[in-house]
This record gives sequence, C-alpha cells and structure tokens, in this order.
Amino acid sequence: MFVAVSCDLSNEDHIDDVRDILKQFGFKEVQKNLFESARLKENTVSRLKRELDKATDSFDKLRFYQFPIKETLVITELVQKKWKRIIVRDVIGQEH
Repeated sequence: MFVAVSCDLSNEDHIDDVRDILKQFGFKEVQKNLFESARLKENTVSRLKRELDKATDSFDKLRFYQFPIKETLVITELVQKKWKRIIVRDVIGQEH
C-alpha cells in the first residue's frame, strides 16, 4: 500500500521524534515534513499511528493518504489528538 504522511508539528522535539518514527517504518522524506512509503501493510499503519500518537500532542496535526484500501483512497488525520477518516470513492461515470 502507498502511504504519504504530511506533518504540521508544534515544536522541534516533536518534529525530530516523528521523523525518526517514520524513518524506522521505512518512510522517506520527499519534501519538508512530507513522507512517503509504497511498502506498508494495513496492520503496520495501525501500529505506526499508535507510535505517532505517543510522540505528538494536541497542537500537532498529521494527515495520512493511503491507497488502495478496498480500491479507495483513505485520508486519515490526527487533529487535537483525535483520528478522523475520510474515504474517497471512485465517482467516475456517475451522474451528478
């Protein structure tokens, strides 16, 4: 599965901790505070989110872009220490 993680972190300690965690899970920093991996399994993403949750506080924001999960794009974000999920389904060919 392809996963991109965008980070908006409140302080340097959190930036360093999150960067280290992401690199341990095989992510590469492709832009400042944007990380990508094309080799993760869904159960690994759950573990990664738990580790990142420990390294962040309520001022930090993380956003995951995961594809494919049941042939959909899933966007998950951590805002104020709560994970929220958005599922983007294919609507090509459907009438509006």
